[in-house]
Amino acid sequence: MMARRYDGLKSLMESQTLSQDDIKTTSKEIDELTESVQYFKSYIESVGELQELSQLLELESNEETRAMIVADLKQMGEALTELEKSLIYSLLPSDKDDDGNAIIEIRAGTGGGEAQLFALEMFQMYEGYASQKGWRFESLDVSGTDVGGARECSASISGKGVFGFLKHESGVHRVQRIPDTETQGRIHTSTVTVAILPEPKEVDIKINDRDLKIDVYRSSGNGGQSVNTTDSAVRIVHLATGITVCMQDERSQLQNRTKAMKVLRARLYERERIRLQTERSTDRNSQIGSGMRSERIRTYNFPQDRVTDHRVNVSTKEIDSIMSGETLGDLIEDIMIQFQLKDLNKLVGDGADQ
Repeated sequence: MMARRYDGLKSLMESQTLSQDDIKTTSKEIDELTESVQYFKSYIESVGELQELSQLLELESNEETRAMIVADLKQMGEALTELEKSLIYSLLPSDKDDDGNAIIEIRAGTGGGEAQLFALEMFQMYEGYASQKGWRFESLDVSGTDVGGARECSASISGKGVFGFLKHESGVHRVQRIPDTETQGRIHTSTVTVAILPEPKEVDIKINDRDLKIDVYRSSGNGGQSVNTTDSAVRIVHLATGITVCMQDERSQLQNRTKAMKVLRARLYERERIRLQTERSTDRNSQIGSGMRSERIRTYNFPQDRVTDHRVNVSTKEIDSIMSGETLGDLIEDIMIQFQLKDLNKLVGDGADQ
């Protein structure tokens, strides 16, 4: 139906019978349909080629030729899978924040020192993933601990499509492993919370100075020892919402204030996004994978070398490769596909009900 609509609009444009206003409207609709239609046509063409090659394999008796056809079938199948992903992406309504940057905030949850260690490891995992994607990863704040982990840490990640790729990472991440300090060989369970916030542009949200309470204080390091002899640390409280942001990583008070304002702006923007989403969807909390921070979304089981995402029932091995960020992208893309299929089915279902 979409392809027929696209072809009809193209023919209408070529007929040169449209008014200037109709040309603008028609051109806009063509632009919106072009990507999906091109993927769809390529997909249909590739399926046809795959079927022809499969039929050729059935008729071929020469073993060497059969081996070449099998290799071609494997390569075409992998290409078809990627094309299918691209088609699904293009069919979904776009979120205006998906192409933009993001703020990531990671906090140690239950589990004491082990949770703090894993919080820092997760921070480094996302840094490795950002490097794989060619994104810029700017550490904003890391609150270190005596055990070598972090109570909380945050970063700004810049690049094309950052928020779209990372938005499903928000939630409670659980780790199961034997800590280095465990003498009985018992597996401990700890948790870490991850929040992915779209980084708004200056024009997206305005903050009045009169709505802020800003305090400065002396920075401190792990265990409370002083690391700066000047009052360079900054605490900003947004009076209307009570949101508080503290920043002390930089030696300059101005740099800490700039970073704190970036995080505050992102938190306020995310607060407004959630409010609007809740208004638009009364059953939001009942949907699978709502992305709320209180939701346990994933388990990292080190003894079994397995990472499992509970929202979409996706599991993968080679946990060390995931934690380095090297293969985290494969897991994230699998999860994205499942969410997008769910959203697409919901979209189709809503359309059928109307």
